[in-house]
Amino acid sequence: MKIIIHGGFFSESDQSHEVKTAKQNSLKHITEQAFEYLRTHSAFDTAAYAVSLLEDDPLYNAGIGSQIQSDGVIRMSAAIMDGTTQKLSGVINLQDVKNPVFVAKELIKEDDRVLGGNGAKIYASEHGFENFSTEIPQRRSEYEAKLKTGGKGTVGCVALDKDGKLAVATSTGGKGFEIPGRISDSATVAGNYANSICAVSCTGVGEDIVSNATAAKIVTRTTDGMSLKEAFSKTFEELKTIDGFAGAIAIDKDGNIYHQDSYPTMVFASFDGENFDIFQ
Repeated sequence: MKIIIHGGFFSESDQSHEVKTAKQNSLKHITEQAFEYLRTHSAFDTAAYAVSLLEDDPLYNAGIGSQIQSDGVIRMSAAIMDGTTQKLSGVINLQDVKNPVFVAKELIKEDDRVLGGNGAKIYASEHGFENFSTEIPQRRSEYEAKLKTGGKGTVGCVALDKDGKLAVATSTGGKGFEIPGRISDSATVAGNYANSICAVSCTGVGEDIVSNATAAKIVTRTTDGMSLKEAFSKTFEELKTIDGFAGAIAIDKDGNIYHQDSYPTMVFASFDGENFDIFQ
């Protein structure tokens, strides 16, 4: 069993040492919780659970603490993918739900598995998800002062369970101040992809990740015989050609864990039951 999570990017220029330490502690705690959950649950269930914990922490730009768009509204996106069935489900530009990843998970049983906007909200309401404002005062003050935070905030989890099955989940509160209706990478196969060989979650600038088809490329290349390191290296070399800003986490079927970013520093933590690896 293996698990790795990410919480977007940390920028030395716009965040303090205290925030860095808080994120390190938070990621360690969430990884421990998620690994314990993984002991008795599938990779699919665990990926959603881990991302929900990240959504509930205002340190990250997903769920509670999501960025506010240019019209003053928070719209969130999330997706989950089962590596065994290769089914992906997701929500795009969903408003007023505490945990978008759980709505994405609920959709996995539907024929229409990716919903956006009002349709996603109606589906959530009809399936018992209560109305919940994810706005926090800090985000409102940032919005009112027009303080951009870089648009690099997303959370994600990749899990490998005791049966050797892989799953991935990704959630984002957007980049902040975007045009309403913008589609992020998080609910697409560019930012969230898995099969029985490999699973990948991305964070960074959504447009760059989509242009590079980052997650899908890494999974495909690993499936075709490359090692995780080789697949990451080739994909991130291609990202350089567009000066892309991205980070990614992955686990393959053999339990190899890998992560890489194009610019410092993606915040992440991984755990295998004995050893932690946490961003520095």
